[in-house]
Amino acid sequence: MTLFADRELGSQEFAIEDISTGVHASGFGQVGDGRTFSFRIERQQLVVEVYRPRLSGPVPLPEDVVAAATRKLTDIDLSDERSVSAAVRDAVSAASPVPRQAR
Repeated sequence: MTLFADRELGSQEFAIEDISTGVHASGFGQVGDGRTFSFRIERQQLVVEVYRPRLSGPVPLPEDVVAAATRKLTDIDLSDERSVSAAVRDAVSAASPVPRQAR
């Protein structure tokens, strides 16, 4: 597991704050526009969720997810932090907006 120090990000920057590699790889980070994200391995896929800016609590709720992406694990070396980081960065930038249900 790697933890990165807090720092201010520019609007086009991306930072992973915590990353664990291996078959159960997971972690979280932030994008320069104020949004945060998390990632995990689920059912042989990399799952990335991007959250809205300015969350009200420490743990995001399902309604806080504004975009999501999945990616097959075939081209990701889960034991290599750089490979996982690159896959997460690409997935965050390609994440599609999550449709909202009417209340």
